[in-house]
Amino acid sequence: MAPLTLAIIGAGPFGLAQAAWAADAGIDYAIIGYPMQFWREHMPEGMLLRSTAEWHLDPPGEWTMDRFFAERGGAPTGPLARERYLEYTDWLQQRRGIHPVETFVEELQPPTSPTEGFTLSLANGGTVQAPHVVVALGFGAFAHTPADLVGRLPRNRWAHTADAVDFDRYEGRRVLIVGGRQSAFEWAALLSEAGAAHVDVVYRHESPRFAESEWEWVDPLVAQTEVDPTWFRRLDETDKQDLSRRLWAEGRLKLEPWLGERLRHARVTLRPGTEIARTAIRPDGAIDVTFTSAGETVVDDLILATGYKVDISRMPLLNGPDGPIVKTREGFPVLDDHFQSSVPRLFITSMAASGDFGPFFGFTVSARVSARQIGRAILHG
Repeated sequence: MAPLTLAIIGAGPFGLAQAAWAADAGIDYAIIGYPMQFWREHMPEGMLLRSTAEWHLDPPGEWTMDRFFAERGGAPTGPLARERYLEYTDWLQQRRGIHPVETFVEELQPPTSPTEGFTLSLANGGTVQAPHVVVALGFGAFAHTPADLVGRLPRNRWAHTADAVDFDRYEGRRVLIVGGRQSAFEWAALLSEAGAAHVDVVYRHESPRFAESEWEWVDPLVAQTEVDPTWFRRLDETDKQDLSRRLWAEGRLKLEPWLGERLRHARVTLRPGTEIARTAIRPDGAIDVTFTSAGETVVDDLILATGYKVDISRMPLLNGPDGPIVKTREGFPVLDDHFQSSVPRLFITSMAASGDFGPFFGFTVSARVSARQIGRAILHG
């Protein structure tokens, strides 16, 4: 492949937004990855999104979700389904002429001199050379499985929610989900609807309330990143924690109201204030589960709805024999005002950028701002 100006690693929401920016700006680029692969393979059919149509992925604002819906007879009533969102991302690719190179990047070689570019070695045997690289790999590499919890579970008998999306295999089975936020409750509803015999949901805190999340306050803060990209990192630790707690309260301490009715009619037992004390495999292969508070149950499968946690050392592409090739802080890459890492012209976005730009960058609402901010650095140095 001929040398390019920009190589984008990852074809999820942040990668597609960066490609849409490049296409509009007339930048010669390549985007490498399988389009929306994590969403297609690690999020279940029937899942409903908490985001709104305002969280579209076209930085110039031309190919928006509202326009997509208008072409198809109007926006859907109620929450946006995963399948509908994937239709939008396919449509955006068509409208912007985005054609991902469907393979993986196996090795990223930084320049050895200021006049050279990066070399990307691809799994299909090809190479890509470019002076600018954007890593937009999302949170697929960061599935969080707490070691203390895993140590109490039988080996090879549990899965993270990211790998527990084929609900047909759970038909007629007893499932225990560890976790008490939106994904845990939605997986419980979907499992029950798919024919699971019973689902237990175990979590240490009180049950979240069913209430519509309010996201209006998030958009202005994300937009502020364009005019003042250091505003979040300038906050003192208390203010950062307060902001994170507010976002946590909207995204984690509330459950979408549409889940309530589905759970009332589901074969689901909620166990707030509960932790797993120990487990044991029965002769018939079932799992005995004993809780710390009191009681026990018998299940066939365990699912961990324990979220995601950024740790760059878990991303092979950004690690060499001596550790991360970029400077890190508490697992996050250290980034400048334009998402540039300590390696010049190597940019990192999506959830990995939330250490310097705030927790909003774990959500697609930030994809357009990220793309434009990185774009300015590419165009103007």
